Order: sequence, then C-alpha cells, then structure tokens
Amino acid sequence: MLHVVAGGAGYIGGHLTDRLLEMGEDVLVLDDMSSGNYFREGAKYLKVDLRFPISLELPRGFVLYNLVANPDVRTSMYQVEEHFERDVKTALNLMEFALKSGASRVVFTSSSTVYGETDKFPTPEDHPLKPVSNYGLFKVVGEQLCEFYSRNYSLPCVVLRLANITGGRTSHGVVVDFVRKLRRNPATLEILGDGRQRKSYLYVQDLIEAILKLSSSESGSFEVFNVGNEDWVTVEEIARIVEAEMNLSPRHVYLNRFEGRGWPGDVRLMLLSVERAKSRGWKPTMSSAGAVKKAVRDLLDLGI
Repeated sequence: MLHVVAGGAGYIGGHLTDRLLEMGEDVLVLDDMSSGNYFREGAKYLKVDLRFPISLELPRGFVLYNLVANPDVRTSMYQVEEHFERDVKTALNLMEFALKSGASRVVFTSSSTVYGETDKFPTPEDHPLKPVSNYGLFKVVGEQLCEFYSRNYSLPCVVLRLANITGGRTSHGVVVDFVRKLRRNPATLEILGDGRQRKSYLYVQDLIEAILKLSSSESGSFEVFNVGNEDWVTVEEIARIVEAEMNLSPRHVYLNRFEGRGWPGDVRLMLLSVERAKSRGWKPTMSSAGAVKKAVRDLLDLGI
C-alpha cells in the first residue's frame, strides 16, 4: 500500500517516513521544504506548496497523513495569516486531494491546544473545544474539515490530538529552548511564565507507534483520539532535568508577564485522557519526565 506523508520532510513526518520504510511500505512525501528538509533514502519526494490545490495521479486506496502545519503556537498569535495559510488552507486542499484521488483514509494530526484552558484532567475527547490560541483554533477547523468530508463524502478520517511531542530531531519547544539558552549562557536560564505550567510530554517514537496503531482502526468513518502521556511535568521540572543532563546549576530568571503563561495563547495546564487510545492497544512506553530526559540526550548527541 502507498502511504502519502504530507509534511514528511519535517519533524514528525520524517520520523513517520522512517518507520514506514522500516516496515517495507511505499512512501511518497509531499512537502514544500520551507521548514523541514529531512530526506530518507527509499522514499519518493515531491516538492509542492500545499497552500494551493494539488492534483496527482496515484494508485487508489492510499493512506494520506496530514502532518502539515506551522507548529509554533506562540507566533500564531501575531502571524495569523501565515498560520491560516499553512494550517487551514493546506488542510482543505489535502482533503480535496484525498477525495478526488481515491484515498482510503486520512490521518490528521491535531493538537491538545483545541481544548484551551480546561478544568477537567485528564481531558477526554468529548470535552468542549475552546482554544485560546490561533493555532488551536485552526486545528479545530482542520478537525471540522475531516468530520465534514467523512460525513458527506464517506471519506474515513482519523484525528489525533497530540500532547507535546519531544525527542529525536526536534527543532522547537521548551526542551530545545532550554538547551540552546544554556549553551549560550550556562550561568542563567530564562524561563517564560512562572515555571508552574504543567503539561504532558510524549516521546516521538511513542507518537509514531500511536499513529500506526490508531490509523489502522476499521471501526468507524470518523474517529478522534487523544495521544499523550498519563502524567505531566512542570516547566520548572523540565529545567531541572535539562540542567542535570548538562551538569549545570544556573540561576533562574522568570519572565512572567502573562499571568503564568509563557506567552499569549499558552495553555498553562494540559493532561489528556488516553483511555480511548489504550482501548485500541496503544500506550506510552515512558513517562513525561522520561521523554524529556531522553529528548535532552538526543539533542546533546546531535550537538545542539
């Protein structure tokens, strides 16, 4: 079977491409190479700007994975049009492409940010969606596109709402931010917010296994799964893990200008219920703290 990975030159897409090839699958990557340039021998790559409609002649029955987005939640609050182009227009164009080209199903990577500031932890899939960032809002629109095409055109779609993903070749997020800051100044670590933000972290290989396990479900035409960890860590705890792995003891400076948030649109608390995914045979293999520690080691091994 052909697997079409939209955004396959990026972070998560690159790891998914690796895993599919290891399984002996045929992989076609669609990417404009604007933010990711990962290439894996054995996959086919097509440079294409998915902000515009696309048309390709492909064997019918392929699986389409939509991993296209600008993942920077912070910049979505002031680069609104750019995020709309990459998060919403691409989602619409890929649904049209999947429909017209005969995809067997679409797998859409959404985000925990669709829930916004919730007071129910762990947060289940049926919780109301009240995003507080444009990134979260645009992910809600992407989910609605999936549901609409599934309901009206019988195009099966699986939506995966992701916790914070870390490890491997990651290039953004608090773990990378802390490592880079301490490389520049080992004596002081600036922390956005008050350090008490508490969130769930998942190692990237656990995510890839979740994508493969949950996207193979045959039980429904439209399904939504939370994909995260069963525990959470604070930003302060992440800082301590990074410092221990780098053998440093810097003083902390808190840039707490947004009522405990790291920036406007930041969700302070996030822990997803993964019971639905566990009922399908998937569960994380390491804790949030374990995922962070492994991610720091990955980054240090890469010389970040």
